[in-house]
Amino acid sequence: MYTVAVVTGTRAEYGLLRPVLLEMQKSSLLEPVLLVTGAHLSQKHGHTVGEIEADGFSVAARLDILSQPVPPGRAGTARRTAIALEQFLSWFGHNRPAALLALGDRYEMLAAGQAAALLGIPVAHISGGDVTLGADDDWFRHCLTKMAKLHFPSCEAYRRRIIRMGEQPDYVLNVGGLGDENIRKAPLYTHAEVEKQLGFKIPKPYALATLHPETAGGTPPAQLAAALMAGLNAHPQLFCLVTGANADAGGSELNAILQAFCADKPNAEFVMSLGALRYLSLMKRAAVVVGNSSSGVVETPSFGVPAVDIGTRQQGRVTGENVLRCRADGEAVAKAVERALTPAFAKHAQKVKSPYNGGDTSKKIVQALEAFLENGKLAGPKAFYDGEVPG
Repeated sequence: MYTVAVVTGTRAEYGLLRPVLLEMQKSSLLEPVLLVTGAHLSQKHGHTVGEIEADGFSVAARLDILSQPVPPGRAGTARRTAIALEQFLSWFGHNRPAALLALGDRYEMLAAGQAAALLGIPVAHISGGDVTLGADDDWFRHCLTKMAKLHFPSCEAYRRRIIRMGEQPDYVLNVGGLGDENIRKAPLYTHAEVEKQLGFKIPKPYALATLHPETAGGTPPAQLAAALMAGLNAHPQLFCLVTGANADAGGSELNAILQAFCADKPNAEFVMSLGALRYLSLMKRAAVVVGNSSSGVVETPSFGVPAVDIGTRQQGRVTGENVLRCRADGEAVAKAVERALTPAFAKHAQKVKSPYNGGDTSKKIVQALEAFLENGKLAGPKAFYDGEVPG
């Protein structure tokens, strides 16, 4: 058996990794070892490690990187990354896996990839090649690409970009998006089941809203929140279900503002974490998904749900034609939501084809890990590729 360390630090990331973990459990060659960190271990962010354990997964290690006090802003993120690097170096040093499977682009994932690479542990990276100009995640992601040897981009455009970054074509496999696969395969709840689980009614039509900070020096959190609130207030017929921001610098400020907004608004509720299945179940039936979460641009096309993407956080990502982009301004958000709610646009959104549909994405990832570990192709140094992009 080859032990593969799998890292998760956020609810969104775990929701994507869940089918991969389930597929790995079926493998006769791979043993997934789950390392939980970041917001999962924070009470302030919903302590979502409980959701992981409720799904029946064993947690091999809990690496707490949020409990220590750090400075605000970028200095705090830098310090958190250093704390994470130290903890991953320690764990990998005592429990050397055959490979690390890393998803995405967050600072804790950057630290995990760096620790593995420094110790000569092969890195396989999911969702490389994306561009998100409004967040530091953009360069975190590209750094992970250069640390990794095996790549699982979510669409053809991202496969080609990774190869242009000098990665060997045979090691860059377009497997499709895990979010799209989740939507097609997940056992979603009925609307009544979600209401019962949450303990409150969610009348239709409703907006599902999530905001994260623009960490690349973009719109300040208060301004982002003001734009979302003004845009939602312009449509009083909508019930507003708002979920919490991530653990990036500025996330706590966003949460405080939006919690107060929902407390004062009769037809609104704030939930720090819905969990992957509840979130997708609500997305499926939403009149519109609003905010700047990656799920708004990556997963909504699979449901054919209208989406409004605010600001620059997701700027550069491949999106479906169901997504309307607007600046972080209340009037602009209100107009975009108004268009998204029209019968014509809703009908158009339903016909959109997701650019991330790759079929059995999780199975492709697991089969590739098995093959590359078995034949030894993850061993040894990487070679830079200077040739043409095939295909």
